[in-house]
Amino acid sequence: MIVYGSSLSPFVRKALVFAAEKQIEVQQVQAFGTAGPPEFFQASPFGKIPALQDGDFLLSDSTAIVTYFDALKPDPNLIPLEPKARARTIWWEEFADTVIMAQGQKIFFNRVVAPRFLKMAGDAQAADTAAEIELPKLLDYLEGQVPASGFLVEDRFTLADIAVASPFATLRYADCPVDCDRYPKTAAYLTAIFARPSFAGLLAREEAFIARTA
Repeated sequence: MIVYGSSLSPFVRKALVFAAEKQIEVQQVQAFGTAGPPEFFQASPFGKIPALQDGDFLLSDSTAIVTYFDALKPDPNLIPLEPKARARTIWWEEFADTVIMAQGQKIFFNRVVAPRFLKMAGDAQAADTAAEIELPKLLDYLEGQVPASGFLVEDRFTLADIAVASPFATLRYADCPVDCDRYPKTAAYLTAIFARPSFAGLLAREEAFIARTA
């Protein structure tokens, strides 16, 4: 089973962490946009990541992929079955994928992707506005939502935690860490999630790669 894409993408990281937590063995193959093997474009005709190849079954989009993984191996259950918990988990995933990433993409693209990989100037003002004005509004919300258990849904680790933590892992590479003085609950929550083996191994490889591109 192959997952195409770079784990610097929160969406790819979500799929890889989900697979690791499920103990589903996947091979990661780098692909993005116009770069990748022919199978990547068969799975993702618009070049979006992640994409999945499981034999002759091809699929793209992180939500579709983790839904497939969850059905393929029901235990451990990372998408709750209880109706309210299940709905809340999908809400957190949507919050991460659309609300957080609306700002995260501006920060990461303009501070990292443009200067390091595209060799072009990023829009520093757009990145700064997102980091200093827009993102704090989201962190204010999250700070008030993190339960004492340290997990967003059912007091256990679920897709909600994978989805929400993943964009913040990427933002660390863009000089945009979470202020532990201003957001102590959120900072502690993310630190604990990142320490899980499913996250930690990926983050170590990503950090080494980022260091080589500095």
